[in-house]
Amino acid sequence: MKNTLLGLTLLALGIGCLAGCQESRGGAASEAIPLTDEAVNPEILASTAGARFLNLGEYSLIRKEGYIEAHDGAGRTLALVPRGAAPPPDFEPTMIIPIPVERVAVYSNFDVAMLKVLGREDAIVAVTTAADKWRVDYMIEGFAEGRIVYMGEPGSVDYEVAKTVRPDMVMTWDPSIVPMMDSLGIPVLVTSTPVATCLSTQIRFVEFLAPFFGEEAKAQAFYERVRASLDAIRAKTASLPKPKAMWGDIYEKRVLVEPGNAWVAELIGLAQSDYLFDDVYGTSCVEVSIERFLYSGQDADLYFTYRSVGGGMYSKEGLLRINPLLVGLRPLTPAGRAYAPLPHYSQSADHLDDLLTEIAAILHPEAYPGYALQYFVELPNTDREGAALLKGTQDNGSGTSPS
Repeated sequence: MKNTLLGLTLLALGIGCLAGCQESRGGAASEAIPLTDEAVNPEILASTAGARFLNLGEYSLIRKEGYIEAHDGAGRTLALVPRGAAPPPDFEPTMIIPIPVERVAVYSNFDVAMLKVLGREDAIVAVTTAADKWRVDYMIEGFAEGRIVYMGEPGSVDYEVAKTVRPDMVMTWDPSIVPMMDSLGIPVLVTSTPVATCLSTQIRFVEFLAPFFGEEAKAQAFYERVRASLDAIRAKTASLPKPKAMWGDIYEKRVLVEPGNAWVAELIGLAQSDYLFDDVYGTSCVEVSIERFLYSGQDADLYFTYRSVGGGMYSKEGLLRINPLLVGLRPLTPAGRAYAPLPHYSQSADHLDDLLTEIAAILHPEAYPGYALQYFVELPNTDREGAALLKGTQDNGSGTSPS
């Protein structure tokens, strides 16, 4: 992605999965412009929260008389209607969402984190990530207090549980649940699109969610914080040599990578680095040939794996044991650099400014002397070294996210 960064959607409008392949979110990135001084001009990138018309990639909001028309990631049209107000005509009951939303069931860890940004984590009543998988305090507490329940894995949701918790809406990356939820009388907001989320949409998606919960000011503050981190990254890395990076993994039957239109790929370009799959376009965790993956791996300076620390993988040796075909990757040699996400990485999008900074610090450690990793670990060469690293992450709270 030779210096490709922000889509034209920045004029109106952001973890390869920030939240994991199974819940990857999409966003428009097909129309990209070169990274120039004009492309990061604060006037062009100024937040549009609260505007009459808001377009964020595939998502949009139109403020109309008495309600807000919302277009979700599946192209569906919803009406956001103030509680107690008469609904507009020509909308089916399950296409009408009372605002502010008070109860919501959520599929995506990213969307959970965006509710935390908006200060509305108290509205979460059900999720598709089990209680023992959470590493963020507000979700752990919600389960312990009985305010949040587990409604099953995304592919096998217990619809009786979904009905019992009485959500005002369900936020999901899976449009296939819409007919069943319609039959239960539950509105659905689809928060994914067919292509990977570009950096601009990753940063500003919270602005789309804000009117659902009446928290536009908090969305604006989040955007400004993350935007400041991008400005700092660009300034710190502008004159540095460009390392070559890759992000993905080989699984039993598939090879998946982050495409060049994904937010992590665009960030790598912003941080004066070369992303080796910048010519690949598609959804997050897009499939490529194993030959292409290994060919790029011969030139890579560093490698980000999708696999989180644990499950028998906490060193380069362990990663090669799981995937023997990775032996040809230069970053997995003793002189190379490979990084794996900690368990709370996919649940920490409310710290997006810190995540972006950490990825930049991994790419350019010379620009961030003394930086202590919080969301990733650099994989040591051997299992013996990795065992000590794994014990360290367990001793400090199994990778619990910053509050």
